[in-house]
Amino acid sequence: MIVLNINPVAFSIGPFDIRWYSLSYIFGILISWLIINKVLIKHKNEIDSNTINNLINYLILGIIIGGRIGYVLFYNFEFYLNHPMEIIKIWNGGMSFHGGLLGIIISTYAFCINQKESFFDLTDLLALVAPIGIFFGRIANFVNGELYGRITESSMGIIFLNGGPLPRHPSQLYEALFEGIILYLILNFSFFLTKLKKYKGSVTGLFLLLYGFFRFFIEYFREPDNQIGLILNQFTMGQILCAPMIIIGIIIFKHSLNYKKNG
Repeated sequence: MIVLNINPVAFSIGPFDIRWYSLSYIFGILISWLIINKVLIKHKNEIDSNTINNLINYLILGIIIGGRIGYVLFYNFEFYLNHPMEIIKIWNGGMSFHGGLLGIIISTYAFCINQKESFFDLTDLLALVAPIGIFFGRIANFVNGELYGRITESSMGIIFLNGGPLPRHPSQLYEALFEGIILYLILNFSFFLTKLKKYKGSVTGLFLLLYGFFRFFIEYFREPDNQIGLILNQFTMGQILCAPMIIIGIIIFKHSLNYKKNG
């Protein structure tokens, strides 16, 4: 049995605390950017480094704004409706993956319209590296002792200081494994070792499908948000948001294969 007590502050510079959660965003974006520029664009003749470099600013805004708005709307709308000034205080925490995903989709689409680039060419590349950022984010959640799992009777549970005295599932680590490492391996093996990269949009669809499936399953081990609880006494908000991801992922994946076949 492990009692988790890790300082969420990585280091301080004067009066400013640099937290592991902030570093997870930075590491995720930097590593993803390097992999796309140094490895992946070699396999996408339509994309060059300048395009990726120009896209980064759009993505950062999409992640931050989308993630925050998503959290406000999906997870704590009543609180922020009564305290609207709290919305801008992102340093107090509160980001939504699904909101960040929508922010990335919208910002990438806006970039493609402005720069006349192919939307699915870019989203396929982003999907290949997205699990890296997800992995770092879930590890940061674990360090912070937040988004912990449900109470477990297993001898391998972890006691989170914010979660009471009983051992819980380390659901953040489950997500880091499945939504991060395993998803990354599946997508990249499919891209490099099969003909999937010839089907524009296929990687995007596969990412949405697999992430939605993994997240939906792991939510059964994750403690529901206190302010929401279980919806219909059965599903978490995360599962509700993953359901359309799975459906849209299947549609995009099937359409990309049929488009290539008919083309």
